[in-house]
Amino acid sequence: MKICVISFDSTYYDHYIILELKRRNIEATHIDASKYKYEYTSLLDKIGNTFTKVVLKKNKKDEALENYIANQMQTLGPQDAILFIRPDKISRKTHLEIKKLTSNYIAYIYDSCRRFPIDHLITGVFDRIFSFDLNDIKQYPFQFVSNYIYLKKRESRSNTSNENIFIVISIDERFEFLNKLADYLSEHTIPFQFKIFGKKAPKKRNEKLIFSKTLFLPEDLTADFENSKIFLDLIRRDHNGLSFRIFEALAMQRKIITTNQSIREYDFYNPNNILILDETAALNIDPQFLNTPYEPLPETIYHKYTIENWVKTVFDLE
Repeated sequence: MKICVISFDSTYYDHYIILELKRRNIEATHIDASKYKYEYTSLLDKIGNTFTKVVLKKNKKDEALENYIANQMQTLGPQDAILFIRPDKISRKTHLEIKKLTSNYIAYIYDSCRRFPIDHLITGVFDRIFSFDLNDIKQYPFQFVSNYIYLKKRESRSNTSNENIFIVISIDERFEFLNKLADYLSEHTIPFQFKIFGKKAPKKRNEKLIFSKTLFLPEDLTADFENSKIFLDLIRRDHNGLSFRIFEALAMQRKIITTNQSIREYDFYNPNNILILDETAALNIDPQFLNTPYEPLPETIYHKYTIENWVKTVFDLE
């Protein structure tokens, strides 16, 4: 059986899908379009592209990327299934060319359609479309699947070497609340480790925030996961799905503090393990939540969110 995954895997989560497919003895190929870099042939080429972007609303770099993906697929040849993650990234025309190479063309959306619309792709392109966003599921003819647990399950521990609250996020609309929370935790002498990354460090920020200009990859955070008692998850605007931080916490058997109100709708929700904050209300973290032990999930519920079950569901495998 041959399966190809096409994605923009800058955060290195998608390659776990390939690893699981190979574990099942499936011939799996990953076209990671995030690795493609367009190089201008000259200064005139760069100036010309600026003109076409502004006047003709066409980007030579985008067209080159689509050609790269299409050519990679033509070289690879027919597949039993092709999964495209973030399908909004390329045109309907290129999707239809890729579709010719399989009878099972699948899309997965892990950013909501409110952030990255795919109205032009909903009909006539994919055989199945999966989304992690509960609002998208209600609005469109999508199938639901959440993100997945890619880590090996750890033993539940009542204590860690560093009992802090941990998060790593990009500097975006969530930063203001993160900084507010950092001030609250500092005032209440609750240990935390917040890592932020972006092009420029915010001028007004809690002095304990750790800033980086480079992206933190999952393998960079192993020690942080091990040494943290609670994982913090701040939802992006227009999202109604669960981030990978939730599933990392499930694997590590750690408690979660989150601003994602929809987490109540999941069968693993347990108020002893998960504290939901309201960004519009005054901060108040109950010390009992911080001090009581994690309550392990039933194995049947835990398995439901593993990469093994994700791959089985999306590719309809035995």
